[in-house]
Amino acid sequence: MSVKKTALTVLSAALLVPTMLMAPAHAAPTPPAQPADGKAQPPKAPDAKAAPAPPVSMSTVGGTLLGQPGTQVNLLPGAPALPTSLTGRSWIVADAESGEVLAAHNAHWRLPPASTMKMLFADTVLPGLPKDKVHKVTDKDMEGVGPGSSLVGVKEDLEYSVHDLWLGVFLRSGNDAVHVLSAMNGGIEKTVKDMQAHAEELQALDTHVVSPDGYDAPEQVSSAYDLTLVARSGLQKQDFREYCGTVGAKFPGKQEPGKPREYFEIQNTNRLMTGAGGISPYKGIAGVKNGNTTMAGATFTGAAQQGARKLLVTVMNPGAGGANSVYEETAALFDWGFAAAGKVKPVGELVPPKSADTRPHGSPAQSHENNAAAAGGGSGGGFGTALGVAGGALAVLAGGAFVINRRWPRGRRGRDEDWV
Repeated sequence: MSVKKTALTVLSAALLVPTMLMAPAHAAPTPPAQPADGKAQPPKAPDAKAAPAPPVSMSTVGGTLLGQPGTQVNLLPGAPALPTSLTGRSWIVADAESGEVLAAHNAHWRLPPASTMKMLFADTVLPGLPKDKVHKVTDKDMEGVGPGSSLVGVKEDLEYSVHDLWLGVFLRSGNDAVHVLSAMNGGIEKTVKDMQAHAEELQALDTHVVSPDGYDAPEQVSSAYDLTLVARSGLQKQDFREYCGTVGAKFPGKQEPGKPREYFEIQNTNRLMTGAGGISPYKGIAGVKNGNTTMAGATFTGAAQQGARKLLVTVMNPGAGGANSVYEETAALFDWGFAAAGKVKPVGELVPPKSADTRPHGSPAQSHENNAAAAGGGSGGGFGTALGVAGGALAVLAGGAFVINRRWPRGRRGRDEDWV
């Protein structure tokens, strides 16, 4: 099967070492004591009536303030107040270029990530699979897709290009597409190991990978800080930017001998991009990934640009009800972040990968291998371009305009093209 190549905008990508950290203007509340036995509690389904408290002690990667429970923000005169309606158990607002963390709430709380884990999957696996490579799906490829999984509609005995499958991952959060790509990468077990190694290279040390698709699994955790690191890394990659910034596309369907292959429409499940569910599309949105499972609740990492300012926001498990709460709280934090530009002192920073890191960034997190489910005292869980794609139109949103300028030391990498 031949696949038409998409004409895509080539973007440069990069990052900047942030500034020194300042003391918070608002003290964090004192959390309840940890369980007497000191053991981390397993992830639980969201319960607004009895929301668990964050751990007393969390990682300080990125700065000591980020390891403290509660809200950390350092407002200067004239700075807007943070939104009062925030209910996420954990969230973070960061400048995508400088890496400065403008504000955070329980940034290192290890919580179930749901399909935001697919960002790490893509950032790990995407560079090694040529997008025009074609694969015929087997029954074995589809083994282990969890019941109730989100699916794009991959079928056994049909052929799909890597490009098709990534559209299924980013737009429909298709666990079926994740499993096929994992098979092409050498299998689920190898892919999980690859993802874990990449997380550690990124210094996303709160993250413990069990399944590549983010499906609920015991001890599978990440944090708002880590998910933001992963998104920032993914956005260095042109294909990642293009896929996560795609609003809609056509996906391959049935293939009958002697007839053209059928295609069906798929749309991105990111409501801040599509405006589905009564949410207005967010101005300047450029991705990245949403998720929702029983243990994780709703999770979302978004990237947006207004003027020269580029922000990353992650929200995990809002306590407010409704399918739109994670998007509403993300939009509110974007609004605050753009309004607060130059009016806050950073409370932390997004650290560079280990191989590019030449100075300390706070104390490291405990290795997930020693404390895999360290969730503390209760874990809970516009621009548009029409591009031709394999039988249909691919609608790309703001990914082509979202450019991050790297300025951190290259360390052992030594080659600019590693970050293009």
